Amino acid sequence: LKALPDVLDGKITMETAATQDEELVKEAAMINAAEAELKVWEESALTCHNRMRGFSMWPGTFFYAQLDDEEPMKVKVVETRVLEEKMEPTNVIDIGPKKGDGLRLICGDGSVLEIMKLQPITRNVMDAKSFVNGLRGRTARWVKPPEGDKP
Repeated sequence: LKALPDVLDGKITMETAATQDEELVKEAAMINAAEAELKVWEESALTCHNRMRGFSMWPGTFFYAQLDDEEPMKVKVVETRVLEEKMEPTNVIDIGPKKGDGLRLICGDGSVLEIMKLQPITRNVMDAKSFVNGLRGRTARWVKPPEGDKP
């Protein structure tokens, strides 16, 4: 990053650039889809938000939600923001009080991740309000991944 201004100014070109020392090269491990799971019971809202940003192209971040006593479903998270407020930790997912608010997902440390857009498995991407409208009075909760369904 230190050299970026010089590259943009034309001071550093392909001909004048320093060659990389092959002894210092580090191989990055392949990304595993399991790394994209939001573990809200142990991570902060900021960590979850940054994970969502980092994995937005592939594989996309997800968590598991359960509606009342139904089977847990995988939900892809498309857009989030971190709220400044802290709340009592709970696994209940609810929409914020104001128009345009997203789903409030309260992490284990009490930080709040607001989900603006999400995609339940086999559905299209939707905003938080559309998701809540589809609940039809059911309560949504985040849950740990079902045994045997860990990616």
